[in-house]
Amino acid sequence: MKLTVLIIGCGDIGINLGRELLEEGHQVIGLRRNVEALKGTGIKPLALDLDSLEDADAKSLPQADYVVYTVSADHFDESAYQSAYPGGLKRVLSVMEQHKTPPRRVFFVSSTSVHGQQEGEVVNEESPTDPTSFSGTLMCEAEQALINHPLPGTVIRFSGIYGPGRDRLIHQVAEGRVAAITPVIYSNRIHRDDCTGIIAHLIRYQESGETLADIYLGSDCEPVTMHNVMMWLAEQLKVEATETMQSPLRRRTSKRCDNQRLLSTGYQFRFPSYREGYAQVLKEGGFLELNKA
Repeated sequence: MKLTVLIIGCGDIGINLGRELLEEGHQVIGLRRNVEALKGTGIKPLALDLDSLEDADAKSLPQADYVVYTVSADHFDESAYQSAYPGGLKRVLSVMEQHKTPPRRVFFVSSTSVHGQQEGEVVNEESPTDPTSFSGTLMCEAEQALINHPLPGTVIRFSGIYGPGRDRLIHQVAEGRVAAITPVIYSNRIHRDDCTGIIAHLIRYQESGETLADIYLGSDCEPVTMHNVMMWLAEQLKVEATETMQSPLRRRTSKRCDNQRLLSTGYQFRFPSYREGYAQVLKEGGFLELNKA
């Protein structure tokens, strides 16, 4: 059955998701401020600034079977996060609930930063959220706005996203910089292609008649220390670690994400761990060829 999917904040993940859904025969509408990036993708562009969204006008957003809210904040500051997450999502929900045929489900792309654990604890969807930053706090507010809303909604908390163009860690290692062994900082990662794969899978899962949970942790199958990830990358790049980074993370948290709830839906990871994922990024990005040169 052909679906209409509205992707709000149609950036890297949204475009990748859109292409996957188009291949399945669905119609995809991509909403963003500047729609130039959507040219040639097959995604129907919709230029709109969420800050100007009128709550009272149901026509300001098109009708859709599924809505995927994957907005990114303009800057890493509190006002930008307030606008992008709880503010923007609440405005979208206010408009969508007025449609004669409301969406079957709204997906909100959130972050595992809502989990502020620092001692390497295993966390799942039932674990307490205790964010240590304004970003995590505002993400939590947006999550609750969706979960408490009359429209059906599902939150997907993605961990550290990497993939094509998201290669900061590779560049750090290429310069000989790696994380310290202690204190132990666990890293949870997910390849961009699995982010889009999970969203598409959950749409198919509901369409097959299954019931979706309110929250899923979207993280690969192997939580690992930052030190081990960076040392593995150094081995692939054939570089020697010459500098120890005390904390390569912007905000120091350390937890291990359990993705069993997601796996129970039948999702099969394209890149089950950082090894498969970074091997693809290293190859596709030409990093191994540069190293040979």
